[in-house]
Amino acid sequence: MSMQILGEGQYEIAEEHLARPDELDSALQSTADAGDEAAFTAALSALPDAACGLGTPLPDGAITLSDLVLPDADTNLMQVRELLSDEDLIPG
Repeated sequence: MSMQILGEGQYEIAEEHLARPDELDSALQSTADAGDEAAFTAALSALPDAACGLGTPLPDGAITLSDLVLPDADTNLMQVRELLSDEDLIPG
């Protein structure tokens, strides 16, 4: 699965490594729903960190369609709430 992290780059993540990002995505959804700014900030930074740690960076200049796009760390709670209004960032 190809995952784009806005402002950072694109990563290829093997299917067997998707459980952790999915857990973090659920935590992000919960903190956004609760309006817990501190927990939200931690969850938002943990998700791209996990993607970077579990994935293989694609070369700069590679043009590949992303399966998922994650917001950058500067995205605020209101913006993510709007993104999550229909479903999690990572479907499933």
